[in-house]
Amino acid sequence: MTSPDPDPADTPGLEPGGGVPPGETPPGESAISGLSHQEAPPGRVITPVALAIIGTIVLLVVLYVLARAISLF
Repeated sequence: MTSPDPDPADTPGLEPGGGVPPGETPPGESAISGLSHQEAPPGRVITPVALAIIGTIVLLVVLYVLARAISLF
């Protein structure tokens, strides 16, 4: 595993003092990304349309059960 902060004395292409000569690509940053805390997966969102559909189905089932119960008497 490589060190996130390489020693400038061992990094090829650097001038004394840490500069980069023209035409050279500077070394990459020493930042470590992707090591933050684990994010929770997005929850399911129930939209108003879904709530209306579920409510309608529940209401129809309740009305059906009541109608069947009344017709038995």
